[in-house]
Amino acid sequence: MNKRHFLRATALASLAIAGSTVCAQDNVFKIGLILPMTGQQATTGRQIEAAAKLYMAQNGDTVAGKKIQLIIKDDTSIPDVTKRMAQELIVNDKVNVLAGFGITPSAFATAPLATQSKTPMVVMAAATSSITESSPYIVRTSFTLPQASVSMADWAPKNGIKKVVTLVSDYGPGLDAEKFFKERLVFNGGTIVDSLRVPMRNPDFAPFLQKVRDLKPDALFVFVPSGAGAAVMKQFLERGMDKAGIKLIGTGDITDDDQLNDMGDGALGVVTSHHYSAAHPSALNKKFVDAFQKGNKNLRPNFMAVGGYDGMRVIYEALKATKGQGGGDALLAAMKGQIFESPRGPVFIDAQTRDIVQNIYLRKVERKDGQLYNVEFDVIKDVKDPGKAR
Repeated sequence: MNKRHFLRATALASLAIAGSTVCAQDNVFKIGLILPMTGQQATTGRQIEAAAKLYMAQNGDTVAGKKIQLIIKDDTSIPDVTKRMAQELIVNDKVNVLAGFGITPSAFATAPLATQSKTPMVVMAAATSSITESSPYIVRTSFTLPQASVSMADWAPKNGIKKVVTLVSDYGPGLDAEKFFKERLVFNGGTIVDSLRVPMRNPDFAPFLQKVRDLKPDALFVFVPSGAGAAVMKQFLERGMDKAGIKLIGTGDITDDDQLNDMGDGALGVVTSHHYSAAHPSALNKKFVDAFQKGNKNLRPNFMAVGGYDGMRVIYEALKATKGQGGGDALLAAMKGQIFESPRGPVFIDAQTRDIVQNIYLRKVERKDGQLYNVEFDVIKDVKDPGKAR
């Protein structure tokens, strides 16, 4: 009899523990953040992780009764690794949202898993236009290369730049940058003298830049991924291309805020088009930059950081809107159409394309308070992704 009572009591205790674990699990909201923390794109991972943690520090780790848990995975920018990690996060960790994605191939590798499992996937970095078309569960808070490239192709001919050579990394975003810059520049009466593509892995820009110097265009338009801009700038100056009268223009990746101060005075005067600068003159951005630097040993936030910060906001607000009860479809619906003030300026998530609509700024590298900054001098407001307007 005693033994029976003991066994029954033990069974009830086990059930109680199991029940409390389930309850605990029910009260946890998991975000699987897949980022390149090592390898060529490590700066992207470092910036987004820091921004995500800053957002949580400022807004708390409990939303709509759910405890937010951030699970960070390093995919080293290898798509097969990204896919495996996404699968583990969905199946083993049962994450509510996938986020991050430093490069386009990693986002494409994960898209079918997001669709199959109905898991919202917030792309905070990768910028090829068609990413959002690869799964109905993808929402993007970064930017697209067509947004930035078209804006530069509109500015250049009005400012004496007619003959241009394009130099891009040979993968999705680079091909987007080349195509959309080229089409718009030609439409505006300019000429593309040559289009050069550099290998994505271990790029050597020297032979390409030498060819550009020989072609003597008015300007060289460049897209390289975040983190590679400093190498382009260094070799551009070493070849004396600025002294030969060739201007360097491009998307904001080449004058990345994360690396700009290390580029030296040779970067002064370089004009780029982009959606974010650490020097963006708004009270909200000043607060963001100050808090980011204070929490990260004076690291300056770049455009990857703002993609991560705003991505966390989109997730938090969706969780609030669903009162903590929504599954993947409800969360996705609550992410679409969000309108808010970002450190980059006013933005909204287009409900049809699930892409971010935002201002694109023309910026020039200037010295300000003893440091180099991308200083905005013009703005194109509410730019939708031109890649979707066809």
